[in-house]
Amino acid sequence: MKILVCISKSPDTTSKIAFTEDNTKFDENGVQYIVNPYDEWYALVRALEMKESNGGQVTIVTVGAVADEAVIRKALAIGADEAVRIDADPKDAHYTAIQIAEYAKNNAFDLILTGKETINYNGSQVGGMIAEALDLPYVSIATKLDVNGNGLTLEREIVGGIQVVEVSLPAVISCAKGMAEQRIPNMRGIMAARTKPLQVVSPVAVEDLTKFSSYEMPNSKSAVKMISPDNIDELVSLLHNEAKVI
Repeated sequence: MKILVCISKSPDTTSKIAFTEDNTKFDENGVQYIVNPYDEWYALVRALEMKESNGGQVTIVTVGAVADEAVIRKALAIGADEAVRIDADPKDAHYTAIQIAEYAKNNAFDLILTGKETINYNGSQVGGMIAEALDLPYVSIATKLDVNGNGLTLEREIVGGIQVVEVSLPAVISCAKGMAEQRIPNMRGIMAARTKPLQVVSPVAVEDLTKFSSYEMPNSKSAVKMISPDNIDELVSLLHNEAKVI
């Protein structure tokens, strides 16, 4: 089975976030980037598990500049066979999805996996857009995936229960928590990643449908009030008079 896993870089959650040029551009100075956790922990690791059980090949793809290759090598160290970098600045979800779909069209993948979202934009859009561009079935936010002959059996968490879905291959799936367990690259994987093939692909022309006008930092959190566990009356008073429902 040929599996394509879409990965994206995301700022490490400990990074200090700031904006420049009158709050119209994200300031990357001093920001440490990581593989987006949903792409790495769930989509990539599940792809590797499927390869280990059933054979095949796992290719990772990202849309980004040469500076992103350090993040790509991290994904290779976890176990992917090869990587593709589409040499472009990802403008928005649509731009990213079309670039990946155009690459996938010419390489006959049996399965395309994405994380359910990126932790910096939380859009959950790329997987569905790839599926639409390729005219493939799409299942979002899957928590379990099993190969079933020429198709897949998947589970999704819905309100009040678990939904079981069967889909034929090829297909596009976005992966959520529960799909797999995080893997830590070992020294052998890190060394092997240095020599694994990384192909650079030129982007296709895509119309810009989105423009970011400005960024804003969230409002600062108010100070925490510590109440003695013995002072129930004060706690009740504060809940009645000061607490806000968000």
